[in-house]
Amino acid sequence: MGQSLSKILLHIIFSTKNRKQTIPNELEKELHAYLSTTIRALGCNAYRVGGTRDHIHIACELSRTITVGSFVEEIKLSSSKWMKQKNNQSHDFAWQAGYGAYSIGQSQLASLIKYIEKQKEHHKKKTYKEEVLEILRLFNVEHDERYLWD
Repeated sequence: MGQSLSKILLHIIFSTKNRKQTIPNELEKELHAYLSTTIRALGCNAYRVGGTRDHIHIACELSRTITVGSFVEEIKLSSSKWMKQKNNQSHDFAWQAGYGAYSIGQSQLASLIKYIEKQKEHHKKKTYKEEVLEILRLFNVEHDERYLWD
């Protein structure tokens, strides 16, 4: 093939440091928009960014020119700086060290977008920890729970 082509769809999840609710309600939508803009600046496509006061979900298409690790590192670094500059009370804002990145098929994208849009409702019934453990089971990801949380 003379041309390099790819279609890599991902569901990415990461939380604030220690899962503290440090994303102010009044900045949530703006943070999601900022993350979407950062994702696009990296040459990727952001289908949906959402979450709650303590974590983020991203439905995106990864460019063939960037690794998952570099992608997540860049969006977390950039958005952490943005949060600290945007809100005087967020001077100690930080994301957790790790992240979850799960591949999805094109046929799953619409469901993932709806799932991300309904995060507020979803977390009235389920904690972030419960959600992560459920996703790990769903994707059959081996893990040691002692090292999941920081």
